[in-house]
Amino acid sequence: MPSREAGPRGWRAPLVQIENAAASVGLGAMVVLPLAEVVARRALGQGVPGSQSVTQHLTLLIGMLGGAIAARENRLLAVSALPSILKGRWKNAAAMASGSFAMAVTIFLVVAGVQFVRAEKESGNTIAWGIPVWVVECLMPLGFALTAWRLVRNSSARWIGRLVALAGAAALVALALWLPIEPERCTWPALGLLIAATALGAPVYVTLGGAAMILFWGDGLPIASLPLDHYRLVTHPTLPSIPLFTAAGYFLAEGGASKRLVRVFQALFGWVRGGPAMVTCLVCAFFTTFTGASGVTILALGGLLLPVLLSARYKERDALGLVTSAGALGMLFPPCLPLILYAIVSQRVTVQEMFLGGLLPGTVLLLANVILGVVQAPRGEAERHPFHPGEAARAIWDAKWELLLPVVALGGLFGGFATTVETAALTALYALAIETFVYRDLGLRKDLPRILTECALVVGGVLLILGVALGFTNYLVDAQVADRTLEWAKGAIQSPLLFLVALNLLLLVVGCLMDVYSALIVVVPLVAPLGEAYGIDPVHLGIIFLANLELGYLTPPVGMNLFLASYRFGKPMSQVYRSVVPMISVRLVAVLVITYVPALTTLLPRWVEK
Repeated sequence: MPSREAGPRGWRAPLVQIENAAASVGLGAMVVLPLAEVVARRALGQGVPGSQSVTQHLTLLIGMLGGAIAARENRLLAVSALPSILKGRWKNAAAMASGSFAMAVTIFLVVAGVQFVRAEKESGNTIAWGIPVWVVECLMPLGFALTAWRLVRNSSARWIGRLVALAGAAALVALALWLPIEPERCTWPALGLLIAATALGAPVYVTLGGAAMILFWGDGLPIASLPLDHYRLVTHPTLPSIPLFTAAGYFLAEGGASKRLVRVFQALFGWVRGGPAMVTCLVCAFFTTFTGASGVTILALGGLLLPVLLSARYKERDALGLVTSAGALGMLFPPCLPLILYAIVSQRVTVQEMFLGGLLPGTVLLLANVILGVVQAPRGEAERHPFHPGEAARAIWDAKWELLLPVVALGGLFGGFATTVETAALTALYALAIETFVYRDLGLRKDLPRILTECALVVGGVLLILGVALGFTNYLVDAQVADRTLEWAKGAIQSPLLFLVALNLLLLVVGCLMDVYSALIVVVPLVAPLGEAYGIDPVHLGIIFLANLELGYLTPPVGMNLFLASYRFGKPMSQVYRSVVPMISVRLVAVLVITYVPALTTLLPRWVEK
C-alpha cells in the first residue's frame, strides 16, 4: 500500500528516517536476543542475563513506534466503510469530525501515560542491565503524542481543515475536564458520540480506548489504569512471538516465495479438476499461517492468484470469491498469531495445545474451500495442465527451503529446546536467510529496512488495539459483566449443546462487527468462563472461537477481507459481497462441524499428552 509520506520534506524527513531505523533495529534485536539465549543456554548451561525482559520491552518499543508509523502512513485500522463511500465535502467533514474525536481520546491516553510513568518512576525498578523501567515506559506517552499529531495531519489535506479538527479536539477535551454536569449523566451521550466517530472512520483503538475512558470517567475512576493494562499485555512473556512470526511472513511475502509455491502446487494439483482453486487455497493458507491473517495474503498474493484462476476459465465472480475467502485460510494452523493470542488472553490453555488443536479443524476449513473451488471449476479446465513428474520434482526442489519452514517452526517448539519466542526468532532468521542468501530475492541494505518497517507498522497497529482493548475488558470484568452473563446463561441455557448454538450465533455477530484481535481481547474473558461452566474443553472452545472469527473476515459489514479485496482488485464492495456468498455458506457448514465434533480439536492435544 502506498505511503502518504513518500518523499517527506523539511523536518519530517529526519523524523521518518529515525522512526524507520529504530523500528528496524528494534525488530533486529528481538531476533538476535532470543537466539543468543538459546546458544548460551546450550553452550554455557545458562542464558543471557536479562535478555527475556529486554525482548519483552522491545515489543513495547515496536508496538508504540509501529502505531505511530501506521498513523504516519494513515493506515490505522478502522472498521467503517463510510469514508470510502462519501465524496467531496462530506468526506472531508467526516475526516475532520472523526479526527477531532480520535485526537481527543489520544490526548487523554497521553495524559494517562504520563501519570503512569510518574507513578512507576517512584518505584525505582529496573528492567535489566541497569535500565530503569520508567525510561522504557515513557515510550507510551511519547508514542501516543506522536500518533495524536499524525491524526491532526490526517484529518484534512489543508491546514485550515487541520486547525478546525484540532479546535474540535480541544473543545472535547475542555468539555470533559470542566463539564458542569455530573459525568455519570453524560456517559451515554459520550458513547453515542464515540459510535458516530467510529462510523465516520475513527480508528479501532480510538473506539475501544474511548469506550474504556468514557466508562471509567462516568464511574469517577482514574484513567491511569489504561496504560498499565497496555504495558502488562504488550510486555507479556509470550507476546514477542507475534512480531517475530509476522516478520517471517513478511520475508516470504516480499521475496519470491509466492511464485515458487504457486509453481509447486500448480505442478502437483494443476492436472486435476479444480486444481487452480487448490493452488489458491494452499498458497494462501501457507502465507496466512505466518502473517497472522493480517490481510497481507490478499495484498501480496491477490495479483498473482486471481490471474491463475481467470486463465483457467473460472468466472470472475467465482475467482474473486475464492481469493477473498482463501485470504483467511490458515488462521488455525500453527504458528498463526491468533492462536498465540488466544492462549495468552484465556490463560486456560497453552500455546502448544492451541497449535495442536487447530491442525485438524484448519484442515476441515481448507477442504471446504477446496471442494467449492472444485465444484465451481469449468469443464475441461483440468486438461490444460497435464501432470509432469519432472516438473513437479523440479518445482519442489526449487522451493525446498521454503517448504521446510513449518518444520523449522514446529520442530523448534515441540523439540523441547526452544520457547515460543525463541522458536519465532529462529523462524524469522531462517526465512530471512533463505530469501536473502539462498534465493537472493532480498537485499540486506536495499530491502531489509523497508520490510522491517512495514512489519512494525502492521504489528504496531495491532498492538495499539490490543493494549487499549484490555483496558475496556478490565472495566467489563470490574463491572462483573462476566459474572452476570454466567449467572444469566446458567438460568436460561441448560444444555451444553444449546450453549454451543448460542455461542456460534454470538461469535458470528462479533465477527461481523469486530476485527479478530479486538474480539480476542474483549470477548474471550467473557466467553471462557461460560465454556468452563458448561464443561467445554478449553482448547475446543478456543478453536470454535477462532473458526467463527475466521468466518467473520468474510461477513459484512466489516469483514476485513472484503475491504482488502475491494481495494486490491478495484471492485465495488457490492460485487465483492456477492462473490463471497457461496464461500460463507460452505465455511459456515465447516464451522458447525468443528463445533459439534469436538474430537477434531481434542484428539491431537490428548494424544501428545499421552
